[in-house]
Amino acid sequence: MTDYPDTSRAQFEVFKSLPRDTPVNMLNLVQFHSTAKYPAGHELAAKALTGAQAYANYGAASGPILARVGGTVIWRGGFEMTLIGAPDEAWDAMFIVHFPAASAFLAMVTDPQYQLAVVHRQAAVKTSRLIRTTPQPASDIFG
Repeated sequence: MTDYPDTSRAQFEVFKSLPRDTPVNMLNLVQFHSTAKYPAGHELAAKALTGAQAYANYGAASGPILARVGGTVIWRGGFEMTLIGAPDEAWDAMFIVHFPAASAFLAMVTDPQYQLAVVHRQAAVKTSRLIRTTPQPASDIFG
């Protein structure tokens, strides 16, 4: 499996080119490092935290910023197994964050406080998927 710990510049540019005034739901699938990989010199580099612990630090530090831009976690689940797809893609965290507009997501990731918080995410994440979706009404049929 190819690891994708963060977005590429090209993917981020595509995100920014899409409409910014419409609501978005961001599907997050995250796999942690067994041991967090903080950069040398970071105050937590010598602590031997797990990836899960580093991600919890990310959540605590970024949560107030998420709330400030109007984002909220609308679903979270615990991974059990993959029925269709790569069997080696097991996820440690799975959740959907709703943003009132794509511009709110952009405001969050460019916020100076978020830039300080994201070091925890970078230390925690081995690979991830972050998928922009258009909110749709719930239904009792597929399609």
